[in-house]
Amino acid sequence: MPERTGVASKASAQPLARMTVATPDLDHDLLAQLMAGELALSSSDLKGASQAYGKAMMISGDPEVAGKATALAIATHDPDAAGRAIDRWQTLGATPAQLAQARAELAVEQGQTEQARQQLSLLLASGDKDAWRMFGRVLIGSRDAALASNLLESLATPAKLPADPKAWLAMSQLGEQLGRHAYAEQIADEALKRFGTSETYAWAAQLKLDNGDRNGGLTLLKQAQVKDPSNIGLRLTYASLLGQSGQYAQASKMLEKGPQNAQTYAMRAALAASAKDNKSLGQVYQQLSQAPADVREASAYLLGQLAEVLGRKEDALKWYDQVSDDDTHAFDADLRTAILLQDLGRSAEAHQQLAEMQTDYLDQPAQLRRAYEVDADLYLRDKRYVEATNAFSHALQVAPDDPDLLYGRGLAYAEIGKIDQAVADFRHLLKIKPDDIDASNALGFTLADAGRDLPEAEKLIAAARAAKPDDPSIADSWGWLQYRLGHLNQAAEVLRNAWQAGKDADVGVHLGEVLWKQGQHDQAQQVFDQVRRMDPQNPTLQQTLKRLEP
Repeated sequence: MPERTGVASKASAQPLARMTVATPDLDHDLLAQLMAGELALSSSDLKGASQAYGKAMMISGDPEVAGKATALAIATHDPDAAGRAIDRWQTLGATPAQLAQARAELAVEQGQTEQARQQLSLLLASGDKDAWRMFGRVLIGSRDAALASNLLESLATPAKLPADPKAWLAMSQLGEQLGRHAYAEQIADEALKRFGTSETYAWAAQLKLDNGDRNGGLTLLKQAQVKDPSNIGLRLTYASLLGQSGQYAQASKMLEKGPQNAQTYAMRAALAASAKDNKSLGQVYQQLSQAPADVREASAYLLGQLAEVLGRKEDALKWYDQVSDDDTHAFDADLRTAILLQDLGRSAEAHQQLAEMQTDYLDQPAQLRRAYEVDADLYLRDKRYVEATNAFSHALQVAPDDPDLLYGRGLAYAEIGKIDQAVADFRHLLKIKPDDIDASNALGFTLADAGRDLPEAEKLIAAARAAKPDDPSIADSWGWLQYRLGHLNQAAEVLRNAWQAGKDADVGVHLGEVLWKQGQHDQAQQVFDQVRRMDPQNPTLQQTLKRLEP
């Protein structure tokens, strides 16, 4: 054919371009509604979630979606939406038990006792293996305890309950939770007679204990333990109650028999510690250190504690080192390691351990504060007061206005002669805790020792003395204040009594100085000699002797 020019083709180059693809609106987009429902749930927006799932169930063939829509409608107290959701769920294939449970929940929500009773009866007659669990969920979710109790007592009777001790226990526990103690005891006693399992004994015992019948509860627990001697949970419960009654030896003896695990060893250690029975602690330590590997691993921190109590500090370090990072006692194990290193004269290692902890726990304020505080306390022990003030200052950055930290730093400041800073810390502490007796005493003594603001010091120490008349440290402050006020006889009498009561080195130094000023040099020297024997490197003694004997 000859070419024809000047005529454009009307055929499209791409036939698919003529197709129109329908896009559903959001109300008919299942995925969008499900996502909207989940987002609302994550924001605790139950009403929004219910609305989204209500739309989703109409375009979904999944019965689970309708089931969730039902639960949300009931939770938001929307009976109309709940009715529609239950009907949709039935259409999509909900089981008779599920439908009966949902209708019972709705009836309970609306206070319709007879309707709820009818539906719960259908639920229990459905033959579903979880029927009694579902029954319990309906009642426990009720806002009307009286209605729930009525339904429980009328439907969960001994004649209707299944031949399953767990169901009996669950109903008894539900009755107790709803405040129906008589019902709970009736079901528990009947379960005990019918089944006689260790669990039924244990629950019946718990009810008696809760109602003040301690002897009855202990008797049942003893019977349960005899019936099932290998049940560790029962032995622990029985031992705990015996321990609370002060019957440590009987509890320990009972726990020693039968299978052992980390919990039984821990209970035995606690009982021995309460009885101050180091021999038994040693036996527990010996047995636990030879227990299977998994028990030792789970008990590494306990082994460290026992080793410490028994004076085996090097062994304690080894056990603490075996505490895993995911153990709940990991931080405590690290802290005890630092303190033990200090006790063993390895001060540099102790502070290095704490420095590592301060890095490891940087994002955990409570642990970080404690690591700095222990660091400061160890410096105080070594009389390294400058380092102590630095550690306390770091801790106060983590926990500003912490009373214990302010008190510790104030003491450290006073020891290095930074009186203004010490006074500032003590005064700040007293603003936070006006009734803090130790802070009042510390501020009063610091002022008296510096010979400044003596009327304020007298007021502070007098208040502390009135609150704690037998405290030797407060008596020392009062005696030292009298010395600063020039009342030497009164100062000597107060300090002598404090010295005899506590034999504290600093009190002795103060008494010696007062006696020296009274001209009783021989008596003063005798006191100084006693202090020197107690604490040869006492810095207060050395400074005082230099001042008195230039």
